[in-house]
Amino acid sequence: MLSRLLDDSYSPQVRNRITLLTVCRLSANSAYRFAPPFLATIARGFDVSLGRVALALSISELGGLAAPIMGRFVDRWPRRSTISLGLAGIGAAATLAAASPNVTVFTVALFSLALAKIMFDIAIVGWVSERVSFDKRGRALGVTELAWAGGLLIGVPIMGLATWATSWHAGYALVAVAVITMSILVARLLEGGVHADIAVSRQRADLRSNPPAATGIADQADRPLAAGCDDDELRRPSSARVAQGIAPLMLANLCLMVAAQSAFVTFGSWLEDEFGFSAGALAAVSFGLGIGELIASSSTVRFTDAWGKRRSVAVGASLMVPSGLLLAALHHHVGIGLVLLAVYVLGFEFAIVSSLPLATSILPGRPSTGIGIVFVAGTLGRAATSVPAARLYERHSLSAPLLIGTVFALACAISIQFVHEPGSSA
Repeated sequence: MLSRLLDDSYSPQVRNRITLLTVCRLSANSAYRFAPPFLATIARGFDVSLGRVALALSISELGGLAAPIMGRFVDRWPRRSTISLGLAGIGAAATLAAASPNVTVFTVALFSLALAKIMFDIAIVGWVSERVSFDKRGRALGVTELAWAGGLLIGVPIMGLATWATSWHAGYALVAVAVITMSILVARLLEGGVHADIAVSRQRADLRSNPPAATGIADQADRPLAAGCDDDELRRPSSARVAQGIAPLMLANLCLMVAAQSAFVTFGSWLEDEFGFSAGALAAVSFGLGIGELIASSSTVRFTDAWGKRRSVAVGASLMVPSGLLLAALHHHVGIGLVLLAVYVLGFEFAIVSSLPLATSILPGRPSTGIGIVFVAGTLGRAATSVPAARLYERHSLSAPLLIGTVFALACAISIQFVHEPGSSA
């Protein structure tokens, strides 16, 4: 179905499996994205404060610090195996969350879920990056990232309705079944087989050791993995150049995640406290925000490659600035506030999806490792923001965390200008 978004310049393997991988991401993202908008509901279920559940969320985010290790692992093992294993881990963690009798067990479940999702995300991005050249990668990754919006548009509302009908435990139980089912489908349907995947892994290692620019290979199309990489990616960079490329991208990603998390961990409580929204109403809001994110993800498919990845990140982050300022000032008006929140989330989605191709290009021949390194910055941003944002909300309502988020969105738009983009003149 989603293969229609990719033309014949993409390989048949990519076009044939893009829908499967996107649905897998939708189920995984649903499990990951359920907690923030329902923090207040979960806190009431455990009879604890909002800040304590936010602390559990913050601790779980620290699992992202393992992203570079995960990236190195994923770059050395068959993609199909790591995608399926990541999904199975998410399913197991969601099952533990559903059975959690207290906040401590719930924290362990969220931490495990974060670890498994990192493996899963890195493996999928690596799978696409090996098969699609950098100039077309924004579109392909943008298609799979439709699932991020889909998680909020489809998965979280369904989990929210289950929560409304019974309890939040049912929401996690429901998504656990979905994710485990997708893990089985990937193991059975994704092409390659174990032996073929191991051969690709060995070729990946050979490509890192002997890049075409160094060995004098003239026709990169003769090597399957090289066909998905540009000359600029395959040329072995100096350590200084790698550091110069990684540092500003990590900073931009950290700032972007702080800006997003400031809103994600507080908007559910804001709607409950100021306007009396129920779990069912929050599910409806999640659906609406999912539509905004879907628009953003669809826009990356169309514009990111054409505009350039760096410029696209800056555009998305810049959109968060005026919408965040206005939301901080007008949060007492529910209609206007929801529209501004949707625009804020839309800007974030466009920026984060547009940044993924840049992350895949910073380490030649090792897209998953590059993604893992950049994920650390996002992890630090989310982990450092969850508790302060919740406490600022408890003391000053929505305006304080939104002002913080706006400042960091502006910082992202500035820092992304210092990132090197393969094929660009700057």
